[in-house]
Amino acid sequence: MKLDELTAFLDSELNLNAFAADVSNNGLQIAGGDQEITKIVFAVDAALESIEYAEDAKADLLFVHHGLSWGGGFRRITGIDAKRISLLFNAGINLYAAHLPLDAHPELGNNAQLCKIMGLKKLAPFCSVDGMTIGWTGELSRGASVETLVKKLKAALDDPECNFYGDPDVKAKKIAVVSGGCNEAVLFQAAAAGAEMVVTGEFKHQLYHTARELGINVIAAGHYATETVGVKAVMELVSSKFGIEVEFADCPTGL
Repeated sequence: MKLDELTAFLDSELNLNAFAADVSNNGLQIAGGDQEITKIVFAVDAALESIEYAEDAKADLLFVHHGLSWGGGFRRITGIDAKRISLLFNAGINLYAAHLPLDAHPELGNNAQLCKIMGLKKLAPFCSVDGMTIGWTGELSRGASVETLVKKLKAALDDPECNFYGDPDVKAKKIAVVSGGCNEAVLFQAAAAGAEMVVTGEFKHQLYHTARELGINVIAAGHYATETVGVKAVMELVSSKFGIEVEFADCPTGL
């Protein structure tokens, strides 16, 4: 299909207009390739590794969660930026990025997919970032042990290292989910929502005592791992809806 038709579909499906405050410059970031899209590579990051993967795969479009243009955009195209961009142009690859819109989507989003993996019900919006809500809280009728939740996450996320912080005997009934990284605001919002558990990607040293004092338990399943699920959901949708050849570039960071 045509590039402009595909990007129009993605813009609408991911509701980019609702995330104007997102510094990621969501949408088509580089139009340096063929206007006829026959193959798309999906990845978490627009790094040289994923761009080289797309080149080897002879893709026309690279769809990522973390793009190359942020905030005011490029001031200088030098160093690694120049290498990445020149490879995209030389290989004829277009670049599309969806950051917070892909975290927040009620079906395709990283957080919605994580809720689905854990079997959460009664989802409610959670985690406000600059006026944009990107996460969800959900409930389990009987509660779940840390072991059960970790087992589900490890199985669905290709066995990441899930780190747990909190009471190992907790049976969590209400869980707050925000992929990628956790900060202090997330913990306070989770406590206000009545959650016993936060499932996230990265968890930092300076947050440990805040979580403990708020009575919040935390599972950190990896920044990268928790942001693969939304990318894969979009990939499956595009493949089934348009019949375009797709491929996922797995470029884990270990974080």
